[in-house]
Amino acid sequence: PFKKILYQSHLVTLKLYIQMLLQQKEFLSILEQEIDELAMQFEEYEILHSIPGVGCKIAATLIAEIGEIKQFSHPKKLVAYAGIDPRIYQSGKFTASINRITKRGSTRLRQALYTAVQCGLTNNRNTKLREFYDKKRSEGKPHKVAIIACANKLLHWIYAILKHKEIFNA
Repeated sequence: PFKKILYQSHLVTLKLYIQMLLQQKEFLSILEQEIDELAMQFEEYEILHSIPGVGCKIAATLIAEIGEIKQFSHPKKLVAYAGIDPRIYQSGKFTASINRITKRGSTRLRQALYTAVQCGLTNNRNTKLREFYDKKRSEGKPHKVAIIACANKLLHWIYAILKHKEIFNA
């Protein structure tokens, strides 16, 4: 009888956890709808959404993380803000051959760019990006280095289209 009571107790607890998870899932879907509605109010949303590989959530994240594009006077400043600029090690005559990214900027922006590049390369959605990626790979760059180079290129494109308020031309 004790095992049966313990088993029933676990079932009740499990049912409660399932109900809580379903409620959280419903709450998250409501939040996602609100985020989409808020993002659509921005002119930049449609501009960013025109880039192949940049979906609704990534466009909303880019708008939130970049903010006003006028605060960056040059695309390299936006790249530095994202933290995907190379960190160069030098000392006297020595210059390191392996340079990593600085990661000093917005983590969420870096993640959104990385995801956008991955989505753009999948099924050749973004042909310009695919050509650039293939060029970097043919130069002997490893996959992740080529992806970060593509993210850098994508950020330059984002800067240009937001600055001129134009739709992306693939």
